[in-house]
Amino acid sequence: MKTRRTPLLPKDSLTQSVALVALLVLGAIGVAGPSGLLAWGEHARLLDQREAEIAQLTAERDRMKNRVALLDPRHADPDLVGELLRSNLNMAHPDELVIPVQP
Repeated sequence: MKTRRTPLLPKDSLTQSVALVALLVLGAIGVAGPSGLLAWGEHARLLDQREAEIAQLTAERDRMKNRVALLDPRHADPDLVGELLRSNLNMAHPDELVIPVQP
């Protein structure tokens, strides 16, 4: 025996269309949204870039920590102190000879 199909009412058709559009929008957001599949590559690239920047800043921080430790007033490194005096204050020992060099 054949069953008769009942025709869809306009209300049912509208409901199904709205549901389909909602599913398509959610799928598009899942693929191309800010945290979707296409954004993963960009996030991975930014993560690598930030990790390289962190490594560089960590090395610079360690260099500065070492320099601060060498300038501790209780036991300053005489070579570094002399270098800073000569470069920043234009000072020299009385027995040193300064020879100006033309660039």
